[in-house]
Amino acid sequence: MIILVSDTSVLIDLERGGLLEPAFSSGLTMVVPDLLYERELAADNGELLRQLGLGVVALTPDEVTFAQQLRTLRSGLSLPDCFAPSYARRPNHVLLTGDKLLRTEALSRQCVVYGLLWILDQMEMSGKIGAAMLHEGLTRISNHQRCRLPKNEVLARLHRWQMRSQ
Repeated sequence: MIILVSDTSVLIDLERGGLLEPAFSSGLTMVVPDLLYERELAADNGELLRQLGLGVVALTPDEVTFAQQLRTLRSGLSLPDCFAPSYARRPNHVLLTGDKLLRTEALSRQCVVYGLLWILDQMEMSGKIGAAMLHEGLTRISNHQRCRLPKNEVLARLHRWQMRSQ
């Protein structure tokens, strides 16, 4: 079993698409570092996320040091952002992010990195989430002005899910 260490962007997109509950009900294990949770999630929908199954994890002192060093090297990343790849370096953990700079940095440090479209594919493969729901959710996400998903991959999934839901 892999543990998905999420940043805020993926959780926001899932919420935007009405897919938070389906994501957690599809058997995925998602966690966020405690600092990220406290600074970016707790005040808004943190309690809901915890009820759905989001885990909140603490970093070791060495992982905190790594995150602080990463933050110093990459001023475009916040400290909570840097906590996620630091924790994701553990065995059987992967980083889940929609942030290009965070993805690039994590990959350069031998982290396995997945994004929102991978999550949606996993939801589909679980057999617990229907094509119509995935189509509707991805349509909402891709229509948002801040969406930066690759258009060709979005269109391929939308087409596939539309065909399966007919």
